[in-house]
Amino acid sequence: MMNLAAALQRNAISKPNKVALICGDLQLTYAQFDVMVSKIAASLIQHGVKPGDRVALSCPNTPQFPLVFFAIQKAGAVAVPLNVLLKAREIKYHLEDSKAKFYFCFEGSPELPMAKEGLAAFKQVESCKQMIVMTLDQAQFDYSGQATLSAFIHEVEPLVDYAPRNADDTCVILYTSGTTGLPKGAELTQQNIIMNALVSQNIMMSQADDVHLVTLPLFHTFGQTVHLNASVLIGATLVLVPRFEPKLILELIEKHKVTLFAGVPTMYIGLLHAEHSNDISSLRLAVSGGSPLPTEVFRAFEDKFNVPILEGYGLSETSPIVCFNHLDQERIPGSVGQPIQGVEVKVVDPEGDVCPTGQEGEIIVRGHNVMKGYLDRPDATEAAIVNDWFHTGDVGRFDEKGNLFIVDRMKDLIIRGGFNVYPREIEEVFMTHPAVAMVAVIGIPNEEYGEEIKAYVVLKPDQDIEAMELQRWGSSQLAAFKYPRFVEIRAQLPLSATGKILKRELKSELETAQAPVTNLSK
Repeated sequence: MMNLAAALQRNAISKPNKVALICGDLQLTYAQFDVMVSKIAASLIQHGVKPGDRVALSCPNTPQFPLVFFAIQKAGAVAVPLNVLLKAREIKYHLEDSKAKFYFCFEGSPELPMAKEGLAAFKQVESCKQMIVMTLDQAQFDYSGQATLSAFIHEVEPLVDYAPRNADDTCVILYTSGTTGLPKGAELTQQNIIMNALVSQNIMMSQADDVHLVTLPLFHTFGQTVHLNASVLIGATLVLVPRFEPKLILELIEKHKVTLFAGVPTMYIGLLHAEHSNDISSLRLAVSGGSPLPTEVFRAFEDKFNVPILEGYGLSETSPIVCFNHLDQERIPGSVGQPIQGVEVKVVDPEGDVCPTGQEGEIIVRGHNVMKGYLDRPDATEAAIVNDWFHTGDVGRFDEKGNLFIVDRMKDLIIRGGFNVYPREIEEVFMTHPAVAMVAVIGIPNEEYGEEIKAYVVLKPDQDIEAMELQRWGSSQLAAFKYPRFVEIRAQLPLSATGKILKRELKSELETAQAPVTNLSK
């Protein structure tokens, strides 16, 4: 029997006065953390939530997220974290698809009225019995009688013990981004979640005196595992940051003597370009994931901040970690390291045969990290998991030392005139240009070649270069079938709530708006 909440309960007993959560001026000890969690869990049970019931949660990186997330676990229910940027139509889909019985929604702000969108969705879903609004100091919207979190736990006695769960019981349902069709809910078990957090803790060599700075969204699997779950398992401290702002991040590292930071590549780019005079010598380790970290960013960050970066690879369906670099081994820029303990990884060709060292193929994964399946989608599960091997849809290759290199997503492959072109290779090259801060490469329809290559570029501050000049430079660095014939310079690129570049939005923009492009040469 196991339950993710067991570690929190243990820490509340063994280190009650240790600071667990920091957010702005608020600090909660492990004892206070556990009491709040136990009260929310007790109220959930009083309101009819039973082990295995699904409870949805929309919340940014504020203390309410870990409080409700662990309360759901303590009650034996299943957490369904939702992206905070979802609109009412999308929230409705997730509530219905997950069959959520309860819904906790953060109030939000006038700029991001989360509870307003959430309430509009909740009113359309009969299977969701109650919505709890998590307000700030003063409610900004009319919630039409919905209970607040404070009212939900008013005069409720804390739950004495967590509900026992089996290793293969679902712990969390994480929805995929839905790049191919509607989002699917990946069912991750107690064993999936706990084992991945333990592995993460081991990779980071995390100790109870570590201080994690959490700007990765906690509704996403990356932030949940490497920060929230790994930290609570060992009794470390979490500094919660609702929104990524490079200067603020550096100030908080100095203020709270932060030791561990995890981010996606766009965050590292932001930190590189931030002017600061902060003392960040407490920071001993940085972790990167979510998408490949450009080699130039890897080297520049380590040179500027004198902090080692460990890059890893994972997916929502794998809890998420599959491979990681390690501090006690050689770290090769561009590589995501070796498979984690207890997990097997292969690179296979279209026939399913293992590729020789150095040859590219699809990455498949087997081990304790692979999800139970997609919720209520047996056909999709059967297509994704074949003989216990999860097919990632990512292209990679192994070197002779067993290091995995991610080439690209199979769906992002560009076929130009019969030649396979991987956007990541072009992006890596463009990131070496001294004027380029960020780049995204996509394929666009072309009558002559089937697809053409387009690069969207964001320049570094105070840099000025014409698209034509960048295109010519690219032609000098890449083979004739690889270099972008279309280059567009932009002030910014569309990003997800987790900081990933949204290539699908760039593609959609071309399809629907016919955005102007510059055909620079053949």
